[in-house]
Amino acid sequence: MFYFSIALLTSHFVTAQDWNGYTATSFQNQEKMEAMLLQSMDFPSYREHLKKLTERPHIAGTPANEKVADYMAKVMEGAGMKVDRYPYDIYMSTDGGTSSIDLVTPIRLPLNQQEYIMPEDPFSSDPALGKGWNAYSGSGDVTSTVVYANYGTKEDFEKLMEMGIEIKGKIVIARYGGNFRGYKAKFAEQYGAAGLIIYTDPADSGYMKGLVYPNGVYYDESAIQRGSLLTTDYEGDPLTPFEPSLPLDGKKKIKRMDPSEASLHTIPVLPIAYGAAKEIFARMNGKVVPSGWQGGLPYTYRLEGGEGLTVRVQVDQKKDFTRINNVVGTFKGSEYPDEWIILGCHYDAWAFGATDPNSGTAMLLSLSEALGKMVKEGNSPKRSILIAHWDAEEHGVIGSSEWVEQMRDALGAKAVAYLNFDGGVSGKNFGAASSPTLKGLVTEMAHKVDYPYTDKTLYDQWRGAKETPSIGNLGGGSDHIGFYMHVGVPSLSGGSHGPTLYHTNYDDFHFYETYVDPEFKMGGTIGQWAGLMALRMANAEVIPYDVKRYATDLKGHFENAIKKIQQFDSGFKGFEKVDKAIAVLEKNTTVLDAALSKALSGDKLSKKQLTSINQQLIALEKSFIDEKGMYYGSWYKSLYASTDPFSGYASWILPGLEYEISLTSTDRLEEWDQRYAAAIESLANKILVLANSLS
Repeated sequence: MFYFSIALLTSHFVTAQDWNGYTATSFQNQEKMEAMLLQSMDFPSYREHLKKLTERPHIAGTPANEKVADYMAKVMEGAGMKVDRYPYDIYMSTDGGTSSIDLVTPIRLPLNQQEYIMPEDPFSSDPALGKGWNAYSGSGDVTSTVVYANYGTKEDFEKLMEMGIEIKGKIVIARYGGNFRGYKAKFAEQYGAAGLIIYTDPADSGYMKGLVYPNGVYYDESAIQRGSLLTTDYEGDPLTPFEPSLPLDGKKKIKRMDPSEASLHTIPVLPIAYGAAKEIFARMNGKVVPSGWQGGLPYTYRLEGGEGLTVRVQVDQKKDFTRINNVVGTFKGSEYPDEWIILGCHYDAWAFGATDPNSGTAMLLSLSEALGKMVKEGNSPKRSILIAHWDAEEHGVIGSSEWVEQMRDALGAKAVAYLNFDGGVSGKNFGAASSPTLKGLVTEMAHKVDYPYTDKTLYDQWRGAKETPSIGNLGGGSDHIGFYMHVGVPSLSGGSHGPTLYHTNYDDFHFYETYVDPEFKMGGTIGQWAGLMALRMANAEVIPYDVKRYATDLKGHFENAIKKIQQFDSGFKGFEKVDKAIAVLEKNTTVLDAALSKALSGDKLSKKQLTSINQQLIALEKSFIDEKGMYYGSWYKSLYASTDPFSGYASWILPGLEYEISLTSTDRLEEWDQRYAAAIESLANKILVLANSLS
């Protein structure tokens, strides 16, 4: 394989794997470059960037967010990057409009919709802060009785049906967790609910977990999780599936759907805190909930409120076309400018966004400056490094999805990898999720970075007592989706994580410097790790993908899928065509490995040959891009990985099979055996062609 840990040998002959795609000479130069990057990272600058980025609440589409964009552009231009803005006009809201939630009977009681002002937290009194709201809520004014739906998952609503609980015309109350909030709304509307209330239960984040803010890191009784409800079967602007939502006043005109065609939610939805929710739960008197549905409020949870308890939910949320902007800076590659390593994080936030997302934004700004120092000293990367700041992610992964749709052809040909750092420095606990070919890169670069709070490397701190650390699989909920699942660009998402007051008005600089990382050492640490990964890919003669990992991971994923299928079809024997294809893939990667080792150790590959090799390597992941896509949404074209369409956050590996498993269906398993085998055969053939071209 291309990717092994580095070992400096006394012998003059070193195999190509030890150089990770480098010749012996170029690897010695690369080690100097990587040492330079570690030294160039200015740790204090991270704190200053984070403080500046989080001065004011900055929701997508607002003037405050435009000021954040201006600041990022100024920093990147100062670092020597060419900065471009990519504008789009999105159908969305920039605030929650007008809303209210009240008990009507047995007493009239308005319920709180905004966090308390706390003397300990000077940011909490900012006049720009607003009520809790959910983007893409329907508008309406409804008064009805109440049904409790636990987490509002598909299984929870099915359980209510089994128990004979009538949902039609009722107001559903569900707690956050278990799935993407948009699916709570989707299922509630599907079952006929008139409205939905979503709250954070103290069992999930509150006094049941530990001390609450400002004395601790958990939600207090006023903390409200905001968030989008968008649940279309594609990502991005709801009116322009598959096409970029280019400016309405631009030269190129994009056909937009009518909003009535976009399957947007029609029922009113409001998020509240558990301090408000307790006023509802205290007065419910229906049947006791089943096992696992009891939360942390000091009442026996009931399925229904009864006729004597009525609640009013009122939302008037206007949507219109709103200008957003992605801000993308580029260090142009000195030798292969049309091969791109892209690093990104969104910058819009529900309020101040200190952990989510702007810890990642600040880190990327510090990294821009560190790379800029190297470039100014004559050490430009051989491939282009792009650092992207996405807009309107919080409304539904919109900015990055529109850019991917706009740049689809270029990304297919040029993008080496996408590295995502959404909230990438939101604690001290390191972790990562990755596509197979980048897993070696993730771990090897973690070996080279010191963890600041122990005498260990970042890698050793990450693995703990394990022999090797766990690398997750990419799911939904962030900006890697378009790159990985729509276009087929190898991707990763990672960073350091910890306590968060997720999507509340309290996710501010005071919370960060008090509880998240008071010493402000993790920003530079993650910047070093991200920078090393970017430089390692940017300067290698041969892109250092871990190609052998495909066969290893595919074997394990198909074994898991077969076990799941056998739970409802005990006679299922497996995927015969896939098994044969994986065996060929495994054999061909071994052939390629040997061919590349020989070619690189000979140090005789011409620039033309290297360009051809790398173009072929970039094309490998596209073997899993299937134009037919998934049955639950053809925008999701990767056969390898997808967002779980029922939860919105979880990772579905082999999503074609996972969808059949979720339906407990065997009807299309033969089709999927053929489609997956064809993709794996395509990958194996590409690898063999590349290997043969080197012999």
